[in-house]
Amino acid sequence: MGDTAAENAVWSYPEPLESAPPLAGYLAFYWRMMDAWYEEGEQVFVHPRDPYHRIDVLDSDCHVKVMLNGELIAETDRPKILFETGLPPRYYLPPEDVRTELLLPSETQTFCPYKGGASYRSVRAGGETFGDLVWYYPDPKPESAKMKGCLCFFNEKVDLEVDGEAHERPQTPWS
Repeated sequence: MGDTAAENAVWSYPEPLESAPPLAGYLAFYWRMMDAWYEEGEQVFVHPRDPYHRIDVLDSDCHVKVMLNGELIAETDRPKILFETGLPPRYYLPPEDVRTELLLPSETQTFCPYKGGASYRSVRAGGETFGDLVWYYPDPKPESAKMKGCLCFFNEKVDLEVDGEAHERPQTPWS
């Protein structure tokens, strides 16, 4: 289709392992070697979406408190809870209910194929700085639009209380 060549961008198993005979005759492309990936007419980022992976964002009236180093960082009665397959619930809080004066700029940005591009903030609490502890989606994908601009703290790294009940810090890749 074009005149650009990507060297060593394709791999295959001409003689696959005995346990994987269906791979014979197929080619695979290295994700990072391609200019872009598409699912139907929509560009896909980071990795292909899994049709069995769900994202649900629900409005809630539960009372959420976020503490760090003994200091109250945020408190709200209007979180948006994001339920995502295989992950703990995430509480996205309106910025008006977060002590934004404790947030520090960060250069970090990530991209999720389900939610979109995330920007980060660090937090200064109890005399310490905690890097990239908060993230938000300034322009989320349409299926996650309800959480636009809301701030989320890593459950794994803060003291989270929901409706007066302390939550244990979950064990995830971000712990």
